[in-house]
Amino acid sequence: MTVDSNSELETQIAEWRAYVRRRQEMHQADAEELEDHLRGRIADLTEAGLHPDEAFLIAVKRMGSLDELSREFAREHSDRLWKQLVLTGDDPAGPARSRRELPVMVACAAAAALAIKVPGWLGLDMDSDAAASFFLRNAGLFALAPLAAYFAWQRRLGAGVIGLLAAFFALGATAVNTYPMAGDSHTLVLAAIHLPIALWLVVGVAYVGGEWRSGQRRMDFIRFTGEFLIYYALLALGGGVLTAFTAGTFNAIGINPETFISQWLLPCGAVAAVVVAAWLVEAKQSVVENMAPVLTKVFTPLFTATLLAFLGAVAFTTSVIDVEREVLIVFDLLLVVVLGLLLYALSARNPAAKPGLFDKLQLALVVSALIIDVLVLIAITGRITEFGFTANKTAALGENLILLANLAWSAWLFLGFIRGRMPFGRLEQWQTRYLAVYAVWAWTVVLVFPPLFDFA
Repeated sequence: MTVDSNSELETQIAEWRAYVRRRQEMHQADAEELEDHLRGRIADLTEAGLHPDEAFLIAVKRMGSLDELSREFAREHSDRLWKQLVLTGDDPAGPARSRRELPVMVACAAAAALAIKVPGWLGLDMDSDAAASFFLRNAGLFALAPLAAYFAWQRRLGAGVIGLLAAFFALGATAVNTYPMAGDSHTLVLAAIHLPIALWLVVGVAYVGGEWRSGQRRMDFIRFTGEFLIYYALLALGGGVLTAFTAGTFNAIGINPETFISQWLLPCGAVAAVVVAAWLVEAKQSVVENMAPVLTKVFTPLFTATLLAFLGAVAFTTSVIDVEREVLIVFDLLLVVVLGLLLYALSARNPAAKPGLFDKLQLALVVSALIIDVLVLIAITGRITEFGFTANKTAALGENLILLANLAWSAWLFLGFIRGRMPFGRLEQWQTRYLAVYAVWAWTVVLVFPPLFDFA
């Protein structure tokens, strides 16, 4: 067996292993045991004189008769010979639990849609300033609590983990609704932005089945987040078309549907779509897994070119970055999108593949984002030195420092990986562990900023 064939075989096994570890019911020890079985079968077949590729295909086929995972792996890689080798008949009927997935999802989505209407039924005027403040505080709770409940059922979480999830949601609800934040308070806006982020990472605990210490499961959640955003965006586009047709058709017969659209269709649809999008990711995973890597390959060079052009404009004009709140939000969103592209490219990458041109392009993207983050931090610290700390400036300072640390270390790891001095796994481990930093900061803004700035 040549070196090339060994490398090719390891690549195939790495793809199979990555697939197996993404399955929600598969623990680390189970995946390792299955891989030992697979390697044992491959070794027996190669000793019998088969080429490694042939041995791998036949080994997967034989394992397909023992576990459904190998059958599903072949099904999702239908462009290869695995489909012919492993799919030897109709799929067996799924268990009763799988048949209940859709009704449970519908129930959770309906719960989210109805929950957002309860305050109005209890007398809160939907057109009042009080209603606007209430929904600004609680939008994340209405959308994400049913999603956490759905994953708690799907993952069969124990009472201890469910209690932990409930405690975090109760803590968030208490914080945003008991602090006396005024309607024009900066901390109210900050809490409204950061509470959904904090609760999303709580949903992540439910998604990984409570196995938050597993780096592979945390990477699964990162992958899920990217796929969820794609599906939610598609649902939002479809919802926009539905809204336009609803308005147009009813107006044509003299009925004004504005009240129905503004008070029912849009708010109920927005929160229910959170659960529906998550269900679609789980049910149609292979579709998005084919789409997402393509999107990262398209947008990574575009964002790299945009950031380099911006840095060139800054150098040419010697302009400084404006530190108004809206501008800071734009820059922070830009850096978050860059980080998201990096994370999703890592999650979709074959860990056994050697560094290539795309990896160098990602390094350029990270370094460009790092330089921009430094420029933003210089502008923020200058503003703080001149006018003092405020809630907005403190939040911007903290978030950009967090992004700076992540981008700087990611650039160092990427450089080491491209130069062959760093294993690819170090990149994944760093990013998944850094999720805890984002969680701590989001909860800090929600819980600490109101008393720190509003009561001062």
